[in-house]
Amino acid sequence: MHIGIEGGEVANEENLIRLSPSEAREYGRKGGIKSGETRRRKAALRDTMNRLLMMQVEVEGLSDILRSDGGESTYEEIIAMAMIQQASLGDVKAYQAIMKTVGQTEMSEADLEEQKIRTDRAKRARDQEIGDTDNQDENIRDFLKAMKPTQEDLDNLFADEEEDEEDAEGTEEAGEV
Repeated sequence: MHIGIEGGEVANEENLIRLSPSEAREYGRKGGIKSGETRRRKAALRDTMNRLLMMQVEVEGLSDILRSDGGESTYEEIIAMAMIQQASLGDVKAYQAIMKTVGQTEMSEADLEEQKIRTDRAKRARDQEIGDTDNQDENIRDFLKAMKPTQEDLDNLFADEEEDEEDAEGTEEAGEV
């Protein structure tokens, strides 16, 4: 296994540090522990932030407006109102943040479909690169679905074959004329 580049040089066999399998395993273990610590720290920060955003606050002028409309005057609502106010004054970044928050996007349906296609292609390329070309998860789902077919699945089981046969018969009849 190779890791690291010494002195900012371009990687080649001469400047790579070689690790034994046990050293590589130990580095991987330490990295996993550190990654877990980081994930837990981020989760704790998220929990704290969510708790603080739900706290009620009194802001002159805004709290009364929020409560009259059924709100609770939380930090979250106050911040949302401030973003809306900034957007109404022409702040494009505030407007974009609001649109992102409510799930709207500037992308058209065609753009979204193209992005999905690119993502699927990248996933397939990655799977081929690492040798996972059998799409196990998809195959398992299809197998489980086949084990419990719906009535529609049963009705459509041979529909494609029947259509192909009908098309073939129509072609033969046209050929005999």
